[in-house]
Amino acid sequence: MVRSYLHSLYADQQSKYARLLIVFYATKSYKIMFSNTDTNNKRTLSSSTIEGDRYEVKRHNGKKYPHLLNFYSVPPTEEITIDEFESFAFDRLQVLKTLEGAILRNKSEEEVKKYLEETSNKWLPLHSNESGKVYPLQEERRKDHISHFILRLAYSRTEDLRNWFLKYECALFKLRFLRENPVEKLGFLNDENMRWKSLNQAEKKLLNEKLTKDELNTCSIFVTTDGELCDLFEIDFEKVPDLVARRVVYLREGKAYVPVTQQLSLVMYEFRQRLTKALELASKSFITLRNERIMPMLDEIIKQYDGRTQTVNYSIISNPIADNVHQLVDHFPLCMQHLYQNLCENHHLKHYARIQFNLFLKGIGLTVEESLAFWKKSFSEIDESKFQRDYAYNIRHNYGVEGKRQDYKPLNCMSLITKHRPNSGEIHGCPFREFSQPNLRTKLVQMGVRNEEHIREILNLAEEEHYQVACTKYFEITKGLLDKNNDNIIETIEHPNEYLNASVLLEKNRMKMNNKDK
Repeated sequence: MVRSYLHSLYADQQSKYARLLIVFYATKSYKIMFSNTDTNNKRTLSSSTIEGDRYEVKRHNGKKYPHLLNFYSVPPTEEITIDEFESFAFDRLQVLKTLEGAILRNKSEEEVKKYLEETSNKWLPLHSNESGKVYPLQEERRKDHISHFILRLAYSRTEDLRNWFLKYECALFKLRFLRENPVEKLGFLNDENMRWKSLNQAEKKLLNEKLTKDELNTCSIFVTTDGELCDLFEIDFEKVPDLVARRVVYLREGKAYVPVTQQLSLVMYEFRQRLTKALELASKSFITLRNERIMPMLDEIIKQYDGRTQTVNYSIISNPIADNVHQLVDHFPLCMQHLYQNLCENHHLKHYARIQFNLFLKGIGLTVEESLAFWKKSFSEIDESKFQRDYAYNIRHNYGVEGKRQDYKPLNCMSLITKHRPNSGEIHGCPFREFSQPNLRTKLVQMGVRNEEHIREILNLAEEEHYQVACTKYFEITKGLLDKNNDNIIETIEHPNEYLNASVLLEKNRMKMNNKDK
């Protein structure tokens, strides 16, 4: 679950009447204004403005949002609360992250649609006009509209972030377009002036005379039983590069003749082009944005690109103790299994490996006393005085009972992937990133992954730097979750303790099912 905890950042600045006014500008820049008023609504505490031209969302028949679909060409110009800013952004991000996980794990289009529907219904519901009597369509579309622009601004700061946002916003729009009914699609495209030149009967006849049989066989243009060409659009060929690459259009004199069945590609080209330009514009505006209240909120959103922020209640295990840690090893993710195996073999771990594993144990639920007992037993070749002198302090420090008494959180996946990369002789970090391909293959086989296709899939994901997706695939394979069993497909793993909890829950659920069958 993608969640943030910005309330703590703003607890001293908010009141019941605190409002956050976000005004996004379509062509030149963004304008962001904050107001925090007292109970009498008399004074403004802070404001920040980046000037630009103002545009309003057009109304159709009195409705601000007449369609489910949206090209997000016109920015919102309304007041929203800080709570809405936070929840809208992270709810949309949850949907995009679900799409990312499903696409990277090579799910079929039908499976991706299923995941999107389930996730959208929970975080970002969006229904067609035919459901207007049942669902609050204008509220749903308002949230969709505003959340897009918040994330557009947050994800505009670097090329990697822009590319990520562009890829999964396009995927989201495509799936929504496919789901919408034809009448609503046509109404949306007409309102967006998305009209292409259609060939009339005389033009189709002339084109048919020029087409050879071989040319017809190499594209998707088909002939009806009456010998006529199917309905076609004429469009500049550079606007449909994907169709040209797939050889599904006929090219002649700089024009592409596109069957109407390929309309989706035309729409997606337009959506991608508009969003690409909008992200470039937003990135330029972002440079001039320096506000002590908006920047921490945007930074918190970006952290979700790197991985979930875990907080309290990491573990679902009741009162774990040092002597029972070995019973949980089968539920450990590969990174922690690797550390535990080395600890058992060498009776020692180096500094960063100890921090990584100790915080993981803390997340499982070991108290500081139980953790000290575990490490004493594990460091069996080190005498008591050396252990107290060289190691006990750091263990207690991780629990916040020494030094500055900071309550350190268990490290999430992105921290393991990006921070304190291991040097020669060190074994901490993420195996899917740090292991060579041959070493990772050996490790996978050692841990029970024997199917060559499964091994190759994990290795490819790791090589393409999708480390967390590789870890999730490892979970699915080692826990017996076959892709065809849709109900058991989990979200992308983003925290070692999340992996352990998912494994424990899976085992408990299977035990319940087995007991019912007896």
